[in-house]
Amino acid sequence: MGRISLKPAVLIAIGGILLTAAYAGLGALQILVLNPLAAAPGLALHEIHAALEAAGESVSPLPVVIFVGSGLLLSLGVWLYSTASSSASPQVAAVLVLLILAFGAPAYFAASFAGGMALADAFAISGGDHSPWSNLLYLTSSAAFVSAIALPVVLALRSRRVSLSPRPST
Repeated sequence: MGRISLKPAVLIAIGGILLTAAYAGLGALQILVLNPLAAAPGLALHEIHAALEAAGESVSPLPVVIFVGSGLLLSLGVWLYSTASSSASPQVAAVLVLLILAFGAPAYFAASFAGGMALADAFAISGGDHSPWSNLLYLTSSAAFVSAIALPVVLALRSRRVSLSPRPST
C-alpha cells in the first residue's frame, strides 16, 4: 500500500484546525457552562438560566456560534491555502495559525461580553470571568501572539546567518 505524504504546510494547517477547535471548544464551554456555574456557585445550570430569565436576561448562544465558527473557518482557510498552493510555505502557515489563536482572545472577550453582563445584572456581581478557565485562553493567545512575532524574526536571522556563512570550496 502506498504511503501518503503531506506537505509540511498542510500538516501545520491540520494542526492549526485541531488547536483552533480545542480553543474554540474551551471558549464555548467557558461562556455557556463554566463561567455561569462559577458566577452563581451552588446553583445548577438550569437554575441559573431560570434566574436569568426571571431577571429578563439570557446568555445567547449566537455570539458563541460566531466565535467558534469564525475561528474554524479561518483555520480551514489556512488548510485550503496550504493544500491548494504548490508553493505553500510552512512558515506562513504557522504564522497564520498563530495569528488565529492570538486573535482568539479578543474574539472570546467579544463573544462572552453580553453573557457576562447578563450574569452581572441577574446576580448583582461583576461582569468579568468568574471561572479560571478563561486564563488558559488568554495565556494561549498571548503565547501565540509572541510566537507569531518571534517566528519570522528567528527565521530571518537564521536565513541571514546561513547566507553570510562562507560556502565550502569544491
